[in-house]
Amino acid sequence: MTHASAPDASLRAHSDDASDPFASARRAAGRLAALTGAATHDAAVVMGSGWVPAADALGAPDHEGDVTDLPGFPAPAVAGHSGRFRSVRVGDKRVLVLLGRTHLYEGRGVAPTVHAVRTAAAAGCSTMVLTNGCGAIAPEYRPGQAVLLRDHLNLTCASPVRGAGFVDVTDLYTPRLRALGREIEPSLREGVYVQLPGPHYETPAEVRMLRAMGGDLVGMSTALEAIAAREAGMEVLGLSLVTNMAAGTTGAPLEHREVLETGRDSAARTGELLAHVLRRL
Repeated sequence: MTHASAPDASLRAHSDDASDPFASARRAAGRLAALTGAATHDAAVVMGSGWVPAADALGAPDHEGDVTDLPGFPAPAVAGHSGRFRSVRVGDKRVLVLLGRTHLYEGRGVAPTVHAVRTAAAAGCSTMVLTNGCGAIAPEYRPGQAVLLRDHLNLTCASPVRGAGFVDVTDLYTPRLRALGREIEPSLREGVYVQLPGPHYETPAEVRMLRAMGGDLVGMSTALEAIAAREAGMEVLGLSLVTNMAAGTTGAPLEHREVLETGRDSAARTGELLAHVLRRL
């Protein structure tokens, strides 16, 4: 008679994380504190596609490492996401900077997609800054333009909230932080971001539908993370960098290379805006 072997430690940990993603986040936060020497962090920033140069504008990190050094973080699967994290002092704030994210379309599920947000909350962060590269639905936006998010449409058919956790998202993107961004950069416009599952880009017909629904910008991230941040009691600032015009608005095909190139060209100056906001939180 044969007996099944006991699962190894990595499989058990994966099972535990799947059943309790908040426990996984606490383990990651504990490891973060051990690696950085900082018992807590005040704010966190997730840098989206093409945003890595913006991280340099926040200042030299006191510690930098691979996200895979933290429990529950997979290696990056998308070009433009470095898979690194930094602990940076910005003014009198300790900021956790995540250079990249896990996307829903990677097929890992919702909990891994929002794991970074929950880790930041477990590390003591009261503010979550979510950035992304996006396509412009509204014709008044142009590539290279930064846009504050005032609301979103979550069209992923998913939620990070489990069970009967009724989370109010009326003012999900904190009005106080949006006002602060506009005070620092008066030319900033606000828009409604649409998250689709991806990884394929949207069709021209879908873009027309999204515009009719009230969408200004479209991408494949951010909304689920913002909901998880609100569930954790964090203030949320969303900032999109327009990297391309959405499908059908110009007649040109969409390429990920274009997203990265536009992000690199524009992200550094947008990073300076983030640094000013973080100093004044």
